[in-house]
Amino acid sequence: MGKNKLKKFAEVHNFPNVIEFNFSFKQIKEHPFKGKWKQLFFKNQNPITLELACGKGEYTVALAQKYPNKNFIGIDIKGARIWTGAKKALELNLKNAGFIRTRIEFLPYFLAEDEIDEIWITFPDPQPKKPKKRLTSPYFLNLYKNFTKEKAPIHLKTDNQYLFEYTLKVLEKNNIKPIIACKDIYKEQNNIPKEAIEIQTYYEKQFLAENKKITYLQFRFSKKIIWQDIPKNPQGSPYK
Repeated sequence: MGKNKLKKFAEVHNFPNVIEFNFSFKQIKEHPFKGKWKQLFFKNQNPITLELACGKGEYTVALAQKYPNKNFIGIDIKGARIWTGAKKALELNLKNAGFIRTRIEFLPYFLAEDEIDEIWITFPDPQPKKPKKRLTSPYFLNLYKNFTKEKAPIHLKTDNQYLFEYTLKVLEKNNIKPIIACKDIYKEQNNIPKEAIEIQTYYEKQFLAENKKITYLQFRFSKKIIWQDIPKNPQGSPYK
């Protein structure tokens, strides 16, 4: 590991806007902030939005600037990535932006029922060979029921056409009609939220330089159903 990464790891441990916790299933316990993020961390009663697999936290920081009457939490396992967003949030004195360094699977240890009002998923790993690990797979959608409100908006922004189509098929399988399904947000900007176009992540800029199309999908979350996976194709592998 490079010296720069080691330095970032050392610094992020002491950032007041970053929460870290033990990553072992055998040792992890519920965090004291669970169910109390508004009171103990944000010191207000405003709604909370998650950015899952936030990377450098571009959406967490930009949305916190744009919506001072909302709270935002970026989630990622990579400390060196979170360092970038957390440091910028501190420099901007954003009291409504925080970060959790953990695996998304562990979020039920950090967040209580109905604690989250909205979710952004921006350029996640499409997991071409591991469909269960896709952040819009039924496995994760059922996990989100532990802390996400009924009918909470879910936003997926990705350059990966397969992940976009896969998610549409998951929604169809579970009788969820998307609010917006756009295959190229920079050509079809009608009805696309401004922040989906105005905020660009580090990876998005790279994809745009490669002339890749950026897709956007928005739907309302349902915690009342048990999310079902889509059928496998004739070759025996899940839809890609």
